[in-house]
Amino acid sequence: MLIFVVQITAMAKPVFKEYSPTQAFVIPPSFDELIDANHPVRIINDVVNKIDLRLLMDQYKGGGTSSYHPKMMLKVMVYSYLTNIYSSLKMEAALKESIHFMWLSGMNKPDHNTLNSFRGQRLKDTLKDIFVQIVQLLADAGLISLKEVHVDATKIESVANRYTFVWGNSIKTNKEKIKKQIDDLWQYAQKVAAEELDEP
Repeated sequence: MLIFVVQITAMAKPVFKEYSPTQAFVIPPSFDELIDANHPVRIINDVVNKIDLRLLMDQYKGGGTSSYHPKMMLKVMVYSYLTNIYSSLKMEAALKESIHFMWLSGMNKPDHNTLNSFRGQRLKDTLKDIFVQIVQLLADAGLISLKEVHVDATKIESVANRYTFVWGNSIKTNKEKIKKQIDDLWQYAQKVAAEELDEP
């Protein structure tokens, strides 16, 4: 009499890492902990803290309701431009969705009208000089390079993707080339701002 022994090996169950998006933290992490120590947003924060903003501060008069701090608004504006965001609507969204923008703004959330009037009125005569000053500081430190991007071989402009900024540690830059690229970028940013001011 033959006896067959069948050995059944249990299949191992897959193991997944813990996932609970609604779980509350006993001690919630701060945005500062979530941002890399060498992230470009920290560089923008440091650079804007060091530059002379007297011309910008002079745009504000005493009295009336409180305003968003111009230093915070400037940081948001500069970081937006350096991350290819020119629309005030997209800036407003980033301030609600991106930890980098939330950290930079200290959780302030100016709306798109406030952002656009800041650059169109408060910064009308000063933003370009401040922006050029910041970009030159970053370029001199080898932290930024401007690179023009065209959508296709015909070099048709793309509203969303015409310019990009490439970060690196040892990028060689040409000041005249950067000046020309900043001028082109500025014209494009001003065009976006003017179009938004005309919208209801």
